[in-house]
Amino acid sequence: MIIKQIGVLSAAKISGIIAAAIGLIAALLFLLFGGLLGGMMGDQGGNGGLLAIGGGVASLVILPVLYGIFGFIGGLIQAFIYNLAAGVVGGIRIETE
Repeated sequence: MIIKQIGVLSAAKISGIIAAAIGLIAALLFLLFGGLLGGMMGDQGGNGGLLAIGGGVASLVILPVLYGIFGFIGGLIQAFIYNLAAGVVGGIRIETE
């Protein structure tokens, strides 16, 4: 079996979804460590702890969206370049049972 062409839009959608999931994991880590940083700030004055937690919560929305957009664009470009290269060299050979 030889993959001669990849659907550019379908590859971009899958790539975007995978990247958004990774962005969500990164955002959860930011939220966790932002909360820890806020706890360590304690009574140092100011709103540093609140700001750290707020940044973590904001990242829950911003990071998955940005990762998803850039993952979509990256998948689109990669699938397009694959299709060009497969036209020249013949594609990727996959052996199945």
